[in-house]
Amino acid sequence: MPKNSKSTVFGRKINHFRKRVDAYLERRSHRSFRLTRRRDYIRPLQITGYVSLTAEVSRVLWRAKRVFFGLAAIYCLLSIVLIGLGSQTSYDTLVTTLRDTSGDAFDGVWGSVSQAGLLFASLATGGLSSFETLAVEQIIYTVILLLFIWLTSLWLLRQALADKRLVLREALYNAGGPILPTFLLAFVFALQLIPLALAFIAYGAASASGLLEGGVEAMLFWGAIILTGSLTLYWGVSTFFAMVVVTLPGTYPMHALRVAGDMVAGRRVKIFMRLLWAMFVVGIVWALILIPTILFDGWLKSVWPAVSWLPIVPFALLLLTVAGMIWTTAYVYILYRKVIDSDAA
Repeated sequence: MPKNSKSTVFGRKINHFRKRVDAYLERRSHRSFRLTRRRDYIRPLQITGYVSLTAEVSRVLWRAKRVFFGLAAIYCLLSIVLIGLGSQTSYDTLVTTLRDTSGDAFDGVWGSVSQAGLLFASLATGGLSSFETLAVEQIIYTVILLLFIWLTSLWLLRQALADKRLVLREALYNAGGPILPTFLLAFVFALQLIPLALAFIAYGAASASGLLEGGVEAMLFWGAIILTGSLTLYWGVSTFFAMVVVTLPGTYPMHALRVAGDMVAGRRVKIFMRLLWAMFVVGIVWALILIPTILFDGWLKSVWPAVSWLPIVPFALLLLTVAGMIWTTAYVYILYRKVIDSDAA
């Protein structure tokens, strides 16, 4: 073996690393501690508007409604069996606590609507169950089910947009191939949430200790929270697209992150605003369905106390969670396709 073989191998690795860095710098316009010219970072994004994209997503799902309704039913059943339905007792306790603490504030028709709105806000933020109250195995099952809903929905959407025949059984059997790469990217997204979580923990600790009595201190803490939140959102936009890219055959997680980062570079704000719009739409639909369900549940059980055990609201919450996950997956995937089509054009 030649004496300089080790140095030659080392030199090749250095050259390979330099080429990767140069290629990265060529793809990305921004430089640290240097003002980027507008002409260098503006990238066009010619896609449909917010309402048009929302309508297109809904049309795609509605055309294959039988398959997607079946998918939602299967995962609702699996969630009930593996994780369990939200406790009706917990919901009744939440309602009782809200009534006891409010006094006469919820009397009358508008009072009932206001109470339903507060219950909706509590349920939407984890009022019946949260990761703190779930057992370890329930958390594991929850993550696995969410990942499989994501993967199965993507598999069906690819088939639907390619005008192929949709078979739910094939989707359930074949969609789980990239489960490990998708889980790794989901773990990366969880790591990207750490700065924001630490900022909120620090804010809570400072509030409890009385350090935020002055306006300046509170302003500084909220500024730090906004900055860390912006950093998380900066990372998270590309991670969402990477979780779509990684489902392509032969794609590794880090390669998917690089490809997704190149796709969103220079237009993260535009893509993030559309993702924020999707969350807004899901929240509106939840409110339009769940608030009347809460009102109907209260009226039915006041008229017919024999059915007070019936978990109407917990089941509606589970159904909305699964349906919202499927719709959000479809929205992200079709937005991803729109970005690709914009680049191709």
